[in-house]
Amino acid sequence: MSGQRVLAVRELTAYLQRLLAGDGHLANVWVRGEVSNLRRPASGHLYFTLKDQVAALRCVMFQGRGRALNLRLQDGLEVIARGQVAIYPRDGVYQLYVAEVFPAGMGLASLALRELAARLEREGLFAPDRKRPLPLLPRRVGLVTSPSGAALRDMVTVSRRRFPGIDLVLAPASVQGENAPQELARALDLLGKLGRVDVVIIGRGGGSAEDLSAFNTEIVARAIYACPVPVIAAVGHETDLTLADRVADRRAPTPSAAAELAVPVRAELEERLALLAARARRGVEHRLQMARTMLERLVKSRGLARPQQELYYRQQYLDGLEQRLLASWQRQSGAREQALQLLVARLEAASPLAILNRGYAVCRRPGGGPPIKVSQEVVPGERVEVILSQGRLQCQVEDVKAGPACQGVTTPAGEPCK
Repeated sequence: MSGQRVLAVRELTAYLQRLLAGDGHLANVWVRGEVSNLRRPASGHLYFTLKDQVAALRCVMFQGRGRALNLRLQDGLEVIARGQVAIYPRDGVYQLYVAEVFPAGMGLASLALRELAARLEREGLFAPDRKRPLPLLPRRVGLVTSPSGAALRDMVTVSRRRFPGIDLVLAPASVQGENAPQELARALDLLGKLGRVDVVIIGRGGGSAEDLSAFNTEIVARAIYACPVPVIAAVGHETDLTLADRVADRRAPTPSAAAELAVPVRAELEERLALLAARARRGVEHRLQMARTMLERLVKSRGLARPQQELYYRQQYLDGLEQRLLASWQRQSGAREQALQLLVARLEAASPLAILNRGYAVCRRPGGGPPIKVSQEVVPGERVEVILSQGRLQCQVEDVKAGPACQGVTTPAGEPCK
């Protein structure tokens, strides 16, 4: 034994504990077996053994976990338990610290889905108090579904029938397959950030549990939870219930029903507005009639005989204010009209047409282009177009002379050009 270190029991146990804790597979393991040696001490913890034909595993389920257990454990019951494998130092044995227990007839996929649903529920994603109300009259409705599916056609048809002309924004995404969860989450994120929508419908038509599996993923559930506007989930048929349905603000049994929830009937809104307008009009008329009756009663009272004369004075004062206001408005209107006429005159004076009317002309090449300002821009024999105040001349240049523009030229009035 020379050179060999002797370990204390606690040291070896601690070493084994570290080995087990560092194994990720043992941190969340599923074990199937038959319950035996079940004990329920006063502490509230559950102690039992899972066994099969050749092996046994000690298990403990603490009081907090056991209180949430929906299954009644008893010896001889075959179950699937999920938990963490660790060593109990006092006895030096490994055991399973159980978090959840399910009947053995459930598959691992169903167990994983139940575990995910329980975790999301503990985080508050399904809480009823966080559900947002749907807008009464959305300006724009976002749709997250397959562009080739019947669900899209149904939602468009129902929306157009209920409120013709309403804006629908489609964020296309696969609704089944390996890439469907990521595409659905990305479409929700894009609509929330860039779609400028008031409500979103996410859904698809019916199918098997495998077809609907994309809507039972954590990434889609969290994308619905993070969406800044209310979300309606319409996945499958009425009997199908996915995580997307549970986390959404409203659940619809079918895509068509989701469109009915999101889009109001235009005729019903118009009828409701008409009723409200009629009620408001009747209310105003009733208030006016009451005020008129009260005023007449006050006018006829003996105590307010002289105030009636004061009312006449006030009326006369208001008439004077009205006349002053009208005169002020007329003065301001006249001043503005005069300023406008001055601006019009200045614009007309600066207009090229006004210059042409004074006898000047514009010379340019045929077919358009800028005016010719310098004689060197053309050569003898070249054709030019001369624009007058009325009409145009098509001319041919016979000679080109350089020099000051005004040399030997007089204005239309006969005065020398300066």
